[in-house]
Amino acid sequence: MAQQQNNEEGTAIIRMHKSESRGSMISASFNFINSIIGSGIIGLPYALNQAGLPSGLLLLILVGFITDYSIVLLIKGGNLSGSNSYQSLVQSTFGFPGFLILSALQFLYPFIAMISYNITTGDTLTKVFQRIPGVGPDHILAERHFVILLSTFMFTLPLSLYRNIERLGKVSFLSMVLTLTILIIVTFRAATLGPQIVPTENAWAFAKWNAIQAVGVMSFAFICHHNSFLIYNSLEQPTLSNWSQVTHISVGSALIISVVFAVAGYTTFTGYTQGDIFENYCRNDNLVTLGRFCFGLSIITTFPLECFVTREVSYIWKGQAKD
Repeated sequence: MAQQQNNEEGTAIIRMHKSESRGSMISASFNFINSIIGSGIIGLPYALNQAGLPSGLLLLILVGFITDYSIVLLIKGGNLSGSNSYQSLVQSTFGFPGFLILSALQFLYPFIAMISYNITTGDTLTKVFQRIPGVGPDHILAERHFVILLSTFMFTLPLSLYRNIERLGKVSFLSMVLTLTILIIVTFRAATLGPQIVPTENAWAFAKWNAIQAVGVMSFAFICHHNSFLIYNSLEQPTLSNWSQVTHISVGSALIISVVFAVAGYTTFTGYTQGDIFENYCRNDNLVTLGRFCFGLSIITTFPLECFVTREVSYIWKGQAKD
């Protein structure tokens, strides 16, 4: 009984915020796809370089399947235990020590991710701005800290101040459009630039010894469990059936985009593929510069989803402190 009261107190503030706005399944799907793809997509061609093209694709599909299954299982477990958040689910299963560990992890991962997003945004957009005539290495637009500060005050901070995650649906749709634009650019460059680059030795080998490292890159790209409850509770009708449909559509779409992007990037550079696929392209390639710009904007639109998770942890701890 005491544990149940703790769960109710710990999620009381969250329920108040979630009850104020419910979103459609389409909006939830856009948010989920945005959460899945994130910045990890640019490392997927490198994952194929480490694992080998055929085995890498099999591993990527396997990671997508496990992600889909585990997310549905996570929400199903929450419904069975009467939990409204990831933390309360872990607390009902492992007690207060589990709650403490999960809360720390649930806060640290998105917090570190937000830091990495800022760094990635700064590094990416400074390269884009230097393509503007008159903007050199010493220009203020080529200064990473200034670009991060500018993007924070203009975009990430206002977007992170929304009360409900459902309001980010249109922003996530924009992120998907940007991602598809990047995908088109990388695919086009695979057709135009790829034939000019001689494949490296064993470029088409079935499997390579670094497959485990590749799984790590793929798993990072598909990490989205930490905001599953947030998106689930944003549904107009948060039922397991609706959530399963949202999950299948979101993970399936993200998997298709990831597979095409990974194959296009790897087949262009084969063994020369770097951890950031954009580092393989020339700085004076205007089409790729557009891709970099789209990627920088897509990272900005992903940032608020991570911020919402840290806010949720704070809400739950506030409820626990009151108890």
